[in-house]
Amino acid sequence: MGIEILRTLPAGEWAEFVAKHPHGNVFHTPEMFEVFRRTKGFAPQIWAAWQDGRILALFPVAVIWLIDGLLRSFSTRSVAFGSVLYTDDEDGRRGLRHLLEVYRRERGREVLFTELRNLSDLTPAQSILNAEGFVFQEHMNYLIDLNLTEEEIFARIGAKTRKHIRRGVNRNDVRIRTIERRDGLCEFYELLSKTYRHAGVPLSDCSLFQAALEVLGPKKMVRFSMAYVGDVPVAASADLLYKKVMYGWYGAVDRDYWKFTPNEVLTWNLLKWGSETGFHVYDFGGAGNPNEKYGVRDFKAKFGGTRVQYGRNVCVHSPAMLTVCRQAYNVTRKWWPLLRRGAVQNGIRPVQ
Repeated sequence: MGIEILRTLPAGEWAEFVAKHPHGNVFHTPEMFEVFRRTKGFAPQIWAAWQDGRILALFPVAVIWLIDGLLRSFSTRSVAFGSVLYTDDEDGRRGLRHLLEVYRRERGREVLFTELRNLSDLTPAQSILNAEGFVFQEHMNYLIDLNLTEEEIFARIGAKTRKHIRRGVNRNDVRIRTIERRDGLCEFYELLSKTYRHAGVPLSDCSLFQAALEVLGPKKMVRFSMAYVGDVPVAASADLLYKKVMYGWYGAVDRDYWKFTPNEVLTWNLLKWGSETGFHVYDFGGAGNPNEKYGVRDFKAKFGGTRVQYGRNVCVHSPAMLTVCRQAYNVTRKWWPLLRRGAVQNGIRPVQ
C-alpha cells in the first residue's frame, strides 16, 4: 500500500505514538491539540503519514491569527510548536517527505508562513525539510539537567544569581503559590498582559490558559506558579509537563519589583520542585537567535544549563505579503495596545 495522508487520528494510537517516540514532546500530544482547539484565535490541524496500519510521520500544527474579519489573512501563520515527528527508518523519512509536500500544496495559500519549532536535534531530517521549502534558521535554547542533587543544580547557577536567590529566600520577601483553579488565572493573565504590553508583543487570548488548566491540569501536565511580594503578584510562570521534561511555556515579571529578584526566586523554586518530583530536564523554551540581542536569553543563561542549537525551520508561503506584514508589524509593534482598542471600536476583533 502507498502512503496515505490523514487529517484525523484515533486519540489512542496518536498518544501511544508520541509517548513511545524518543523525541515525542508535549506539543505533539492529543491533549495539547485539544487545548489549542479551545483557544480563541487558534485552529489546530493534525497531519499524519500513514502506511500499513502505522503512523510514519506526525505533524500537529496550529493556525494562529491576530485579527478577525477582513484583515485575518494578513495576520495568519501556522506554528508547529513541537515540530515534526517521524519514525527513524526509510519509511519514516519517505512519510515525512510526502507529508510536507502534501501540506504545502493543500494548505500553503491559507497562511503567510509555517514555522517548525524544533525541540530536539533534527539534523538527520534537514535535507528533507529544506527540499520541501522549510529553511533552517538559528535559534538557541537552554536545557537544565535535573538528575542532580539540589546542591549540584544550585552550584551551576551563576554566582551573582545564587546570591540574589539566597537573599530572596532568606529574607522571605517572595512567596510562591501554585494556581489550581480557574479563578486564580486572573492575576496570572493580568501580569502576563502587562509584561507583553511592555515588550510590544501580542499575547494569546486568556482562553489558552483556561483550556490548559481544564485539559492538562487533571493529567498533571501543566503547572502555573506565581510569585508574590506581600499580596502583589510580581512574577509568573506556566510550565508544561510531559515524559519527565518540564517545558518553560510562558513567563512574566513586574519590573517595578525587580529589586526583590522574584523571577530568579521563582525559577529556582521550579528547578527544585522538578528535581524533587523526578523530572529529568527543564527546557527553558527558547533563547532567541544567537545573532540578535535578547535580554530573556541573558536571564536564562544565568542558570547554568546546556546551550543547544536545534533551531527552527520556516516555510514562507506568501513572500510578498509576508514582507508587507513584517514591515507593518515592526512599525506598529509598540502601538499594539492602542491599535487593538481602535480596532475593537471599529468592529474588528483582534485576538490577544
